[in-house]
Amino acid sequence: MLERIEKLKPNTQRHWGKMNGAQMLAHCNRALETAMGMNKIKRVFIGRIIGPLLKPRVLSEKIFARNSPTDKSYVFPDNLEFEQEKSKILASVKKFLEGGPSQCTTNPHPFFGRFTPEQWGIFEWKHLDHHLRQFGV
Repeated sequence: MLERIEKLKPNTQRHWGKMNGAQMLAHCNRALETAMGMNKIKRVFIGRIIGPLLKPRVLSEKIFARNSPTDKSYVFPDNLEFEQEKSKILASVKKFLEGGPSQCTTNPHPFFGRFTPEQWGIFEWKHLDHHLRQFGV
């Protein structure tokens, strides 16, 4: 993942979606921070209902679908500084990896509910992979 992130440049074009590169990096960083308990996002009502039904699929070997809806707390303005966001995500990925299971929060995912540390790892890997594929790296 770190090598793939390093390949991103400010002018790397997305293949789908609406986010530019800096927004995507901020989005992924917020997700990692959520997994590490650095920010707690309130559970969304619809997630309480259908999240548990979709959880097995999101944790399966299938890749994430394109253009899935994004909670507003994971959406960022389009004027972010790319290199600053890239540095943040690189630091967060390293912290998440080095911390191992103890780095994962016991707070529930805002949509899918409770995750074990292993499930947080799977979800965060798949989420980051999804967005790096979005930008062709």
